[in-house]
Amino acid sequence: MSAAITGVMLGQPIPLGSSSPLAGASPVMQEVFRLIERVGPTEASVLLTGESGSGKELAAAAIHERSSRRNRPFIAINCGAIPAGLIEAELFGFEKGSFTGALRGHAGVFERADGGTLLLDEITEMPLDMQTRLLRVLETKKFYRVGANTELSTDVRVIAATNRCPLQAVQNGQLREDILYRLAVFPIHMPPLRDRGNDIDLLAERFLADLNVQAAAQKRLTALSRMTLRQHSWPGNVRELKNCIERAFILGDQWLELAPLIQKPTADNNAAPDDRERLDIRVGSRIYDMERSLIEATLQYFQGNKRRAAEALGCSLKTLYNKLNGYAQPRASGIAQSRIKPQSQECASI
Repeated sequence: MSAAITGVMLGQPIPLGSSSPLAGASPVMQEVFRLIERVGPTEASVLLTGESGSGKELAAAAIHERSSRRNRPFIAINCGAIPAGLIEAELFGFEKGSFTGALRGHAGVFERADGGTLLLDEITEMPLDMQTRLLRVLETKKFYRVGANTELSTDVRVIAATNRCPLQAVQNGQLREDILYRLAVFPIHMPPLRDRGNDIDLLAERFLADLNVQAAAQKRLTALSRMTLRQHSWPGNVRELKNCIERAFILGDQWLELAPLIQKPTADNNAAPDDRERLDIRVGSRIYDMERSLIEATLQYFQGNKRRAAEALGCSLKTLYNKLNGYAQPRASGIAQSRIKPQSQECASI
């Protein structure tokens, strides 16, 4: 059992600058640690859910370290970062000459992670046809390299992760229902940083201590910065906090100021925050009009960044594009019903 996580679970002080990046003393993180300790030694498939930057890959690595596979490879790939035409080759490998540019054979992640753990991050971004192939590999533990006739075997524990609600992803056609329940044998939800209370201060001090050690410095946070830590909603979660501390460390001399570094993006920096974040809807408005107003306001808030807007709205980028294309066309008669549903608590546990 990891000393760093054990210390957190028992409520003991966490040594600042400790090598374990997965830390927290809040009740929600205590529950995450408890689940990791329980599932780690097993062979169960795990589905990690949570917002971007909440520590899903760190949790997957912690599960791997608590398994009998700890001395074998831990490999993580982001399914959304691999072009659709290359994902099969990345997963299963390919033989020399199997396609243009294949000058030599290549082992995919199922081969490279043999005996160890494979994290499939952003599983909902994987094309549906590849999800079908993945399901077969999960069930049979056998696969073919691209361009090969020989079937290979693999012994890999698969952990999947997504920043979307898995049930909503199934409804939106982004995730096959059968593969969801094959992967979600043991679901773990990573809480957003804004729900972790004093963990915000704890993590900020750890990140600052690490930087002080690296730079042989003794920089500190101002009182205003400590207040800012609690007031900000941290949409980028732990990743955003870490990056913010590092930027402040580079810019600051002895005292670090965070407030100027975490201004929310807006097209009008002179507008009042409440005006930028509020959308007034008239009672009796049609669902179609409310949905369109919400989408357009969210896009304006994120300065036209469709990916960030889709994440905030809880829908896929493809769904958002479909909605926008529909608004650009003449509206047919009748009332268009909204297909965007609010995420419910059931998304945190399948």
